[in-house]
Amino acid sequence: MVKIADIELGEFPLLLAPMEDVSDPPFRYVCKQAGADLMYTEFISSEGLIRDAIKSRQKLDIFDYERPIGIQIFGGDEEAMALSAKIVDATGPDLLDINYGCPVSKVVCKGAGAGVLKDVDLMVRLTDAVVKSTNLPVTVKTRLGWDENSKNIMEVAERLQDVGIKALTIHGRTRAQMYKGEADWTLIAAVKNNPRIHIPIFGNGDIDNPEKALEYKNRYGVDGVMMGRAAIGYPWIFREVKHFLKTGQHLPPPTFEERLLVCRTHFEKSVAWKGDKVGVFEMRRHYAQYFRGLPDFKPWRTQLVNAGTPDEVYDLLDALNENYANVTIL
Repeated sequence: MVKIADIELGEFPLLLAPMEDVSDPPFRYVCKQAGADLMYTEFISSEGLIRDAIKSRQKLDIFDYERPIGIQIFGGDEEAMALSAKIVDATGPDLLDINYGCPVSKVVCKGAGAGVLKDVDLMVRLTDAVVKSTNLPVTVKTRLGWDENSKNIMEVAERLQDVGIKALTIHGRTRAQMYKGEADWTLIAAVKNNPRIHIPIFGNGDIDNPEKALEYKNRYGVDGVMMGRAAIGYPWIFREVKHFLKTGQHLPPPTFEERLLVCRTHFEKSVAWKGDKVGVFEMRRHYAQYFRGLPDFKPWRTQLVNAGTPDEVYDLLDALNENYANVTIL
């Protein structure tokens, strides 16, 4: 049984990665229904929380059906991180996660996210400040290092464990790699096999099918895997991986009817949580993935992306249902 502090996650938990503008409550809902064991909010700026920025505050929204759920914060200032940890504590998640992995320039240039990888001493101070400011279990998500010449993940893992983190998720790329090339899991395995390390180690990067999940589980010995991009428009990845790990057999892929139903549910949740205008707009990035492999879908996608109201989207989804009933997705 893998545990983060007292949170039981099963024998080999599957985690949903926190993704900016993706891992909102509507998306997390469909992933939870499909079997995600632990999920995180989109990352939240510690400075934004302290300023009471509306977008940052909205990202604190969590729901009981999501549990266990972690709220993820980022920042480069000890005082701001400590204060934001207290704010997070008051909202009642199951854990608090610190992002030291986001490679996006607008985050890195503020000395946050993966930018902290260049200064391990600062990373330790920031983490220590958060641990001391919350009653929640604190976890961290990070990368192997800043670039090929500074893969310092072993030092990072040991020092962050020493200041009290309860689990570590490692993305198998450096910041310099962004999301390019192949993730290197050998260093993730080295951290897991380090006799000094006793907290759960989760691997992240390139897991996009059940075979790879099983292969990486067996080859690298991690306590669980985190999946992100593979779940966008395809939350069924969680149930498919679980079934394959348990039985060695593949589940049949979701039918068109199931894809349509889950897409509609996702859309309903999006509009209910964000309002009509934003809910319609932010759902646009998901349609191509939900209906990937559907013959001649491009004109439908164009109409869905151009739809401006919930009623227009619902009408298009109904029309899709009429046009593609009993069609097999390739």
